[in-house]
Amino acid sequence: MVPTGVIHGRFQVLHHDHLRYLLAGKARCRHLLVGITNPDPGLTADEAADPKRSARDANPLTYFERYQLVRAVLEEAGLQPAEFSVVPLPINFPQLYRYYVPLDATFFLTIYDDWGRGKRERFLALGLTIEVLWEKTPETKGISGAQVRAAMIAGQPWRHLVPEAAYRLLTQWDIPHRLRRLAAAAP
Repeated sequence: MVPTGVIHGRFQVLHHDHLRYLLAGKARCRHLLVGITNPDPGLTADEAADPKRSARDANPLTYFERYQLVRAVLEEAGLQPAEFSVVPLPINFPQLYRYYVPLDATFFLTIYDDWGRGKRERFLALGLTIEVLWEKTPETKGISGAQVRAAMIAGQPWRHLVPEAAYRLLTQWDIPHRLRRLAAAAP
């Protein structure tokens, strides 16, 4: 078990497979830093390997909302607040990582596609210690944030796709309505 681990994601919106990923990282370290990527439009850039990830309708939640989601879901899963921290992590700007997370931590990641492979190469080029938690094809990935968002937009059931704490907050914030507005405004 390493002292500090860094895990990252957009968590737009946080679902059961995100929780599995977060808990797998926590099982390998004493303190888990959860880096929320695309924290704001100024720290988000287009990525050729996954161009949809920077789209406005793919990023409906604010950094603070995702911060609250991650904390609530991890606490509901049994983690104590002292076991983890939630920070911004501008994944598209590697030169800024040192301002948000300790670079001597172990960086956990999962790989499903070219975007994941690109992050692995980026981390290795920076000299970071990495551990790939698992690598799967997109077809075997499981739940995706896009799937949850699409269900919300279409008015289909989605509660079964997210942890209960996430469901409570997403409902309280009326995220399905926000997503429908964003989808209607998209070109």
